[in-house]
Amino acid sequence: MPTLVTGTSGSNYMRALRAPPAGFTLLELMVVVFIIGLITAAALITFGGDRRDTQLDREAERIDALLTYTREQAELQTRDYGLRINALSYSFVSFDVMQNQWRTVDEDDAMREREFPEGIRPSVVVEGRPIVLDNKKPDNKKSEIEDFKPQIMIFSNGDLSSFEIFLQREATTERDRARIYTDQQSNIVLLRPGETEPAKPPARTALRR
Repeated sequence: MPTLVTGTSGSNYMRALRAPPAGFTLLELMVVVFIIGLITAAALITFGGDRRDTQLDREAERIDALLTYTREQAELQTRDYGLRINALSYSFVSFDVMQNQWRTVDEDDAMREREFPEGIRPSVVVEGRPIVLDNKKPDNKKSEIEDFKPQIMIFSNGDLSSFEIFLQREATTERDRARIYTDQQSNIVLLRPGETEPAKPPARTALRR
């Protein structure tokens, strides 16, 4: 068997060349694990650091849109509308001048009664005064005539009661609540959880007819 100058056989030398390389050292493995940990932490912060309550956001956006829509209808129809809220649901009503009383808006499905999602509780302030909300729906069987008078007024000229509507999950802080309110120019403003009040209120745009 041929031998090399170093004294080893040629076959042993070739086997050594074909042998698989040695595995990672402990230090190298620790460095790899550390890098993977950093990447994972960065991904969690990026995708999970701002976990919004989408259901709460959607409900606040719906109320904001419905208030804007009802305000436009009040101006177009020269009719007074209102918003009724209890702890479980909300709906819009209109003032019937012929009957001289408030009634439900059966002719417009957009103003129908809607229930708040499970776990979301409202609170209302009108003209700077907190409103006590009923914890159950009115029982129509108890009286033939139900009082549909709203807490928030939407007048035929486009003016509104000064109000604040808060939506909040149970056992959460005020920072986690949504707020729909009127500013000094009677604009309807929506603040989602975590958002701050704008420094300068936007000017109200004229209604297109």
